[in-house]
Amino acid sequence: MSQRHLLCAISMVLALATTGCDPSGDAGAPAPDSDRVRVALVMKSLANEFFIDMAAGAEAHQAANADSYELLVNGIKNESDLAQQVALVEQMMASQVDVIVIAPADSKSLLPVVARAVNQGITVVNIDNRFDRDLLRGMGLTIPFVGPDNKAGARAVGTYLAQHLQAGDQVAIIGGIPSAFNAQQRLEGFQAAMTAAGMEIVSVQSADWEQAKAAAIAAAILSEHPQLTAILAANDSMALGAVAAVRQAGKQGQVKVVGFDNISAANDLVQSGAMLATADQHGRDLAVFGIEYALSALATGAAPADKKTPVDLIIKGEQ
Repeated sequence: MSQRHLLCAISMVLALATTGCDPSGDAGAPAPDSDRVRVALVMKSLANEFFIDMAAGAEAHQAANADSYELLVNGIKNESDLAQQVALVEQMMASQVDVIVIAPADSKSLLPVVARAVNQGITVVNIDNRFDRDLLRGMGLTIPFVGPDNKAGARAVGTYLAQHLQAGDQVAIIGGIPSAFNAQQRLEGFQAAMTAAGMEIVSVQSADWEQAKAAAIAAAILSEHPQLTAILAANDSMALGAVAAVRQAGKQGQVKVVGFDNISAANDLVQSGAMLATADQHGRDLAVFGIEYALSALATGAAPADKKTPVDLIIKGEQ
């Protein structure tokens, strides 16, 4: 990190202390691009509303602090396009960015290219989906994770669902990409809540975070298990697919659906009663949390450490 960039990072931290994340704040006249910290945000699928909101939040934050840092926003076509996400990291390395804030599509597969970025002197902050901690240790890497406790969030959603069921009821879980840490944590949270409440988990399948795939899986589960009372989906895109399958089967009111992320379409369904609950991990702010953390680390030289961010249960009457 150059002395010039370090001074810019320090000024950024001071600005954040007074302006926070308010996009209406007066950022002053922008400095030349070469004098600003260059931050790359590398996300997962921009077809997912969650990541569209994340990008919008980051762009609003940068606009409010335009004199302090540049922002390059990147995303992949779908959640499982690991090769494209690797290519994006390589492009950011070639562009000689100072910071990469990344929501990895996979908890292990992205680590080799991220290690190269770290060795190049780039500050890397992990958001949304945690890198595999054992593999990090084995590679001698220390990359901070800034994000929510996915297991706790999923368990809160599952616990609320259980309050609307009877012990022994049949439920199904539709999970995300199995190799993703957040998918694993949400699955564990759902399973813990259902087991504690005495529910019968009749099916656990992965829909890779995708709405259409979740709809097909949910339709098959509903056909195979006519006594099913609930579907727990590990993100809201898959929950939307499950809701569509429940409607197609004519089982509205009989089969409850819960999700995770609180995207606007899912929140609308929760408020209307078509979904029972979801979890809000404040996706619009998640990249901002990571960016602020990275800029502070550059300015202070503090040792990397994980930072927990909020996750809240969303039910009808609560936005």
